[in-house]
Amino acid sequence: MNIEQLREYCLSIKGASECLPFDDTTLVFKVMEKMFACLPLEPRNNDFNIILKCDPERAVDLREHHSGITPAFHFNKKYWISIFLDSGVPDELTKELIHHSVDEVIKKLPKKKQEEYHNS
Repeated sequence: MNIEQLREYCLSIKGASECLPFDDTTLVFKVMEKMFACLPLEPRNNDFNIILKCDPERAVDLREHHSGITPAFHFNKKYWISIFLDSGVPDELTKELIHHSVDEVIKKLPKKKQEEYHNS
């Protein structure tokens, strides 16, 4: 997956929007006004990456099994991971982790907001 494909995939998520709240080079994707992904538009260490929210136990397991998945730079490393695009992480796993990130965000919302998201 390249950076444009990742952007398109994130925008295909139900209710997703994008913005540039930090600077002109960092896309943020949100559902229900909450961030689920961050896509820096400039490479880090010569590789592009996507930052996703992740269950803490799953994040540890992913980092142990995939060298291209690391704690997210400038984010709470317990809950956020970086996936480097040219590191051999399968595209299907990246897509699944994007959905996992959305699920992690939605489940932290108040019940009324969760219902609103699921019923929209």
